[in-house]
Amino acid sequence: MSKIYRAGAVLSAALISLPAVAAPKIEDVKRPQVVLISFDGAHDLAQWQRSRNLAARTGARFTYFLSCVFLLSRETRGEYQAPGKSAGRSNVGFAMNKQEVVDRLGQINLAVAEGHDIASHACGHFDGSKWSKAEWTKEFDAFSTIMRDAYKINGISPEPAGWADIAAKVQGFRAPYLSDSKGLTAALREKGFAYNASGVSREPEAPRRGQGMMQFALPLIPEGPSERRIIAMDYNLFVRHSGGVDKPEEAAKFETRAYEAFRSAFDKQYAGGRIPLQIGFHFTLMNDGAYWRALERFAGEVCVKADVECISYADYVSRQGEAAPGQAGG
Repeated sequence: MSKIYRAGAVLSAALISLPAVAAPKIEDVKRPQVVLISFDGAHDLAQWQRSRNLAARTGARFTYFLSCVFLLSRETRGEYQAPGKSAGRSNVGFAMNKQEVVDRLGQINLAVAEGHDIASHACGHFDGSKWSKAEWTKEFDAFSTIMRDAYKINGISPEPAGWADIAAKVQGFRAPYLSDSKGLTAALREKGFAYNASGVSREPEAPRRGQGMMQFALPLIPEGPSERRIIAMDYNLFVRHSGGVDKPEEAAKFETRAYEAFRSAFDKQYAGGRIPLQIGFHFTLMNDGAYWRALERFAGEVCVKADVECISYADYVSRQGEAAPGQAGG
């Protein structure tokens, strides 16, 4: 027997004796855990910068639900008239002056360049739960016009290249007070919005296609010593913890509770079905910024994981292959 043949026989025998290694089953390979973090109102300039810094550190991409009144100053506020209201009225005010509008527009442009999603939170933060389709259409038209013409309305020059494209591509919405309704749904559908993030669910639920768009819902998550469920949003925590009144002396306790609630909700999905986890925030530093610090700690731990994707609502919709052309609100 030749040396080559003997060596081949020995190698074949060795291979036969090796234990078989089973290929991983498809169901054993978990999909990435998606986390959707958003900000309602998108007002305070310092929080714009702070959120963008957080994104830069963690690789996250956020959704900013913009209230269009913050693109109007006290001098130009008459450009907005809500359904059933006189011109120049808003539940959340307006920008203090022209320079504030300039700075906010700059933040929006930077956020878009960095891959974040600019969506609509309507304009004056009124409760539209009883508005008709026509009234919601009026509000969406106001948002579209003010967004598109923000530079011209405020006498800001020059308008940067690409602004018209940014304004035209607003494709998502969250209702003030999460006040969803039939009139709203009809107007959203007619305007061609790609998603509506105004829902609330008992626990994290997979986003679903319905009414001609993707539907998202902020979940109720266990929180505090008794683990009572609460909407995963900073304002709701603020009301539960301190009755909506700032108590800076207890901020550390509130921060810990918020962080533990976020992390527990995440860990359950991460170890289980990996349903996307949604968390909503505002640009207001409630209880001495306790909830923002909790968010920064949470995002700093989870968004950097190799199998976690902290993405925007628009990113999620586009990945489903169901995003509509960005003409919503126009």
